[in-house]
Amino acid sequence: MSASDSIIGAIGRTPSVWLDRMVASRGLEGRILAKLDYLNPGFSKKDRAARGIIDAARADGSLAPGQTVVELTSGNMGTGLAIVCSVLGHPFVAVMSRGNSPERARMMTALGAEVVLVDQAAHSVPGEVSGADLALVEDAARRITAERGAFRANQFAHPGNAMAHFDTTGPELWADSDCSLTAFVDFAGSGGTFGGTMRALRQRNRALRGYVVEPEGAAALAGQAVTHPGHPIQGGGYAMAELSLLERGLAHDFLTISGDTARQTTRALARQEGIFAGFSAGANVAAALDLLAGPEAGGRIGVIICDSGLKYLSTDLWSDG
Repeated sequence: MSASDSIIGAIGRTPSVWLDRMVASRGLEGRILAKLDYLNPGFSKKDRAARGIIDAARADGSLAPGQTVVELTSGNMGTGLAIVCSVLGHPFVAVMSRGNSPERARMMTALGAEVVLVDQAAHSVPGEVSGADLALVEDAARRITAERGAFRANQFAHPGNAMAHFDTTGPELWADSDCSLTAFVDFAGSGGTFGGTMRALRQRNRALRGYVVEPEGAAALAGQAVTHPGHPIQGGGYAMAELSLLERGLAHDFLTISGDTARQTTRALARQEGIFAGFSAGANVAAALDLLAGPEAGGRIGVIICDSGLKYLSTDLWSDG
């Protein structure tokens, strides 16, 4: 592999590993293929979407040379945008809820971003970002975009997000599995990873089934009543009933995972497989294990290891484990 001209060229083409130890320890039949997107330069899968959105916006002229970029983030998208914008000469403003772990803000600042922290909604819990918290961050992001004449990256709606996963994540997963995947599972954040990856996988296997994962008590996409909008799985599960990038028609079913199950599975992922990941990766693997114990028994399921456990050192993900 030849050297890249910048760190942007190192985004994507992450390795994949089979989680055979976790599967065997539970007496299950089948395999889980984990794509290690925490090995991207910004330590998360959002590097792909950041590059996809900025490349598309520069190409169509909606982002002018040197123009400021603004986006709401739980930290991962902001880190990806901080990297891409720094290299391409765009000032970047990250707007984030104080409910997210502080490691994320520090990393974005170190990468040259201006970080605006937004207070949580009344009765919200630090470390648990709800849809109400996200709405406050959205309001702040809109205001700052207007004040600065900035380009809004808009990860929840910009087609460059899903297209990045269609162009890269899906084809990579399929090739890494030796063209053997029978299902794909993904925790719902912006919906771009699921929508783009599933479109690519379905082009290669029309029978491949897709499963969307939501937090227990906040499964709005599945049409369930929202009883616990606050949960520890940062970066998604905002109890939003619609995500335009998700492509519902590609979802065979919707699954729920509790915060505690995600936590325990993330810890098991570290101890059994040596993969030091975050909450949403644990949710993905837990859902895949449930599927191997049920309707996908004997199958081969693809999952994304969304981000690094380093971004959660101040949370209870590791503190009492």
